[in-house]
Amino acid sequence: MDRDWMRRRLEAFADLISEYWQVRQVNGDTSAAKMRLYEAEPTVVKILQSIDPRIAEAGVLGDTEWGGLSISEPEVRRGIGILADMDEWTTRLAPDAPSLPADGFHSWVWDAARTFWESKHRRAAVHAAATSINAHLQDKLGRRDLSDAKLVQEAFSDKPPEAGKARLRIPGDQKDPGVQTRQRGAAQLGQGAFFALRNPAAHEIGELSEQEALEQLATFSVVARLIDQCQVVT
Repeated sequence: MDRDWMRRRLEAFADLISEYWQVRQVNGDTSAAKMRLYEAEPTVVKILQSIDPRIAEAGVLGDTEWGGLSISEPEVRRGIGILADMDEWTTRLAPDAPSLPADGFHSWVWDAARTFWESKHRRAAVHAAATSINAHLQDKLGRRDLSDAKLVQEAFSDKPPEAGKARLRIPGDQKDPGVQTRQRGAAQLGQGAFFALRNPAAHEIGELSEQEALEQLATFSVVARLIDQCQVVT
């Protein structure tokens, strides 16, 4: 909604109301003032009803028993007040919500993404974070033959390590069902992040919204922490 335009129209209507009452008070001809009020009323009613459907259901102007004009001025004034304060309501009455500072992401993610983020290249920031995780995972496993989702799949595989194929293991008793579940979950999360987030960041065009990009960086931060905490078995 164009709140500034809405407020200006209501304020202009309030001025017309004042003009009408001034003319009537001195027993002048109110026909011109009434005409301007009737011309402006349909838009005023639409505005008031968009703010609150319960407002001005029967219109703002009416006729008195003796043929005079009745005006629901309080509804117009209420609408002006609502529009004046609506933005502040959004800010000051919003429920407290946790914040997620980007500089708290895993260093593999934020150190790689920061420069792109500061220049508002958010898709490039996500891609840089994924590339950084891939590079650190390659270094951790000592592998250069695989990358991205395939590398994650091999890293978290429950198969025993082979020559040139080191594995990652979630810390804890590897026979514990909870540890085994986390191992499978880490593999699926890592692969999903590369498939669903890294690939579009690398190949699609169009900028990401700040919220969407922040959520994607947060996902990669979780992946980075899991990789960083894992033990390498050879």
